[in-house]
Amino acid sequence: MTKIFFKTNRFLSAVLSKHKIKYSTATKPVTTVLVNEKEYQSDDYTNITPKIISYLGRNLHLQKNHPLSIVRQRIVNYFYSSFTQRGNPAFSVYDNLTPVVTTKQNFDDLLIPLDHPSRAKSDCYYINRGTLLRGHMTAHQSELLKSGLDNFLMIGDVYRRDEIDATHFPVFHQVDAVRSQRKDELFRDKQDLHIFEPNFDPNNPQAFTNSIDDPMKQRCHTLEASKLMETQLKTHLIGLVKSLFGEGIKFRWVEAYFPFTHPSWELEIYYEYNWLEVLGCGIVRNEILASAGPNNSIAYAFGLGLERLAMALYKIPDIRLMWSTDSGFLTQFENVDINTKIRYKPVSSFPQCTNDMSFWLPPNLTVDTFMSNDFYDLVRDVGGDIIEQVKLKDKFVHPKSKKHSLCYSIVYRHLERTLTQAEVNQVHKEIEKAIIANYGVVIR
Repeated sequence: MTKIFFKTNRFLSAVLSKHKIKYSTATKPVTTVLVNEKEYQSDDYTNITPKIISYLGRNLHLQKNHPLSIVRQRIVNYFYSSFTQRGNPAFSVYDNLTPVVTTKQNFDDLLIPLDHPSRAKSDCYYINRGTLLRGHMTAHQSELLKSGLDNFLMIGDVYRRDEIDATHFPVFHQVDAVRSQRKDELFRDKQDLHIFEPNFDPNNPQAFTNSIDDPMKQRCHTLEASKLMETQLKTHLIGLVKSLFGEGIKFRWVEAYFPFTHPSWELEIYYEYNWLEVLGCGIVRNEILASAGPNNSIAYAFGLGLERLAMALYKIPDIRLMWSTDSGFLTQFENVDINTKIRYKPVSSFPQCTNDMSFWLPPNLTVDTFMSNDFYDLVRDVGGDIIEQVKLKDKFVHPKSKKHSLCYSIVYRHLERTLTQAEVNQVHKEIEKAIIANYGVVIR
């Protein structure tokens, strides 16, 4: 079987190696893909890149003195202190789960429809049709419920194909949680109330057709159970946000839709004169709980991104800094009380270099069918971490020839030194070669 092969311009390779800039370009068809020391058969869905594979195993959320790890610990501490059973934490924490999951885990188990955009190749990093890098930590929810867990936090790195700018990166970190309660827990003092409607048998849930037509609850749940869980959920999450941002933080709830919860909401905080979304949450769809075994409980779930919180809390301006190994960045978070108010101080500021790239598309592609995320991955694969931003600048269809053209603006900036224009031009030229080789475009 063929492995992944790469080629580099020798001169460029030496220059980039000297300055610790990673660079690679795939040149041969891949029949197998090696991910986390395991070999997978590739197919027409395979779109994972060597650059993305290089991020596996970094586990920034577990690195001591890293801002993501600090925020993770603050969230875990909040749940440990807020929920106890006989003096012990009620929530268990799973922060080292493998990021390689099946499409069943990532989509089917969570009731995500087959035509949902989150399944698209343009949104996910597929190893093959049946396997991918998880797009959210919720991918582990069903397996943990099936193992008998009621209350748990899932923390780790997730992977999504996205645009390139100061707040977006193809890898980020999430905290997801589930809290389940049975009747005796939910209605401690009102045992005459029930979680389920009288016509629902929790021991035979398949005999009941659930629905989410009512905006206030799922069909199987009583209104009392749904509203009480909603109150608990919102109270707990407001408490979490206040523990992170202070008692005076302004917040608001926005109704939302997620395939795996109903009703669902997003929590926004008023931060630096703007409303900032910090998490999504809702009441877990009963079908998910029922598939885990005998269903006598109701649950809520939420998910939040660690990068978004850390960037807001510590005033970190560029998401790429999360991956920096520069001591000037990391030492700012060393040996401090995790509740200390830290404000990131730039180590230094290096200038940008911006180059445009315009190209004619081959006849089989148009400005509407060409996937920008494919181009972003290619740019990132070649340019590595010196790519600060890529923007689609212009779409053009020639009025006579009807040929289609795209123009992208690529911003280069190193986080630790000044790039020369000559270096940038060389990398830019290699990106041109890669886009020609991969898509048959003609540079304008």
